[in-house]
Amino acid sequence: MATVNIQNIQKNYGAVKVIHGIDIDIADGEFVVLVGPSGCGKSTLLRMIAGLEEVSGGEIHIGSREVSNMPARDRDIAMVFQNYALYPHMTVADNMGFALKLKKVPAAEIQAKVKRAASILGLEALLDRYPKQLSGGQRQRVAMGRAIVRDPQVFLFDEPLSNLDAKLRVQMRGEIKTMHQRIGTTTVYVTHDQVEAMTMADKIVVLHGGFIEQIGAPLELYDRPANIFVAGFIGSPAMNFIDGRVEEGVFRTTKGLILPLPQAVAEKMGGRDLVYGIRPEHIRASTQGIEGRVTLVEGTGSEIFTRLDAHGEDIACLFRERFDVRFGDTVFIEIDPSKVHLFDKQTGRRI
Repeated sequence: MATVNIQNIQKNYGAVKVIHGIDIDIADGEFVVLVGPSGCGKSTLLRMIAGLEEVSGGEIHIGSREVSNMPARDRDIAMVFQNYALYPHMTVADNMGFALKLKKVPAAEIQAKVKRAASILGLEALLDRYPKQLSGGQRQRVAMGRAIVRDPQVFLFDEPLSNLDAKLRVQMRGEIKTMHQRIGTTTVYVTHDQVEAMTMADKIVVLHGGFIEQIGAPLELYDRPANIFVAGFIGSPAMNFIDGRVEEGVFRTTKGLILPLPQAVAEKMGGRDLVYGIRPEHIRASTQGIEGRVTLVEGTGSEIFTRLDAHGEDIACLFRERFDVRFGDTVFIEIDPSKVHLFDKQTGRRI
């Protein structure tokens, strides 16, 4: 195991700069998730850590070694790809042990390491099968097993679950996290799925346009997003954002809807143009309060997601209590003032 220190890392493709001086410190044994929309630079950054992309500037340290310009084979990392990259003519056991065979590791040691990895991942009964005889989830386990047998200092995962169906993604998410808890190897994991990031990470790095927007624990990003981008990206369904200003102790939207504020905030924010943020799950159904007309209803059994037209404002609500609500109904909602987020309209920064 090892720490990973990324210092002012930059990446250019000709005149186009895609990574803009990123700094990240990853502790020994930490599970860090790089998350962001497509094109934000997360996979490029992971590939630079792996040695599969050249660094345009800055330094990468794994443990005590600077590896910025070191060949991938010498970095003591193991990478799990999105497409599994298994050899179709080799059995599961041979796929898992192939890298060790290339290094001339004794056959008995390879067998012992493959057996241990298979035990961790529940692959003992599949060691003699070929990739074409496996499901997508089983192939992903084999790819993970191939990484485990190498006993690297760092695991790198590049969107490993994106080819799996929804139910299997949830299962594999838990298996990867359990594997990390058992083995304790430092792990850097790339995904565009914020639910994966929230459920798996010790620490999340939110990237956007080649810059870091925020670094923190999952609940820290959920409770105190640094800006509108993070607030909208972290959390499902996404946070509501409504333009307006603080007047006479309340938030008055540009369309005239009045929304509640914590008293301490209202007293010092008067007259400022702001963006009001509230998560759908922090809105409650009520018998009075803010009136809205239902424009969408989606029930999942345990939750009801609705959209309301409230005085011209579109407000998404997630109700965990069950009640009869239909398209076109008029309903009342209450917003918990303690859960309100306010952002500067010009900069997008949290206030």
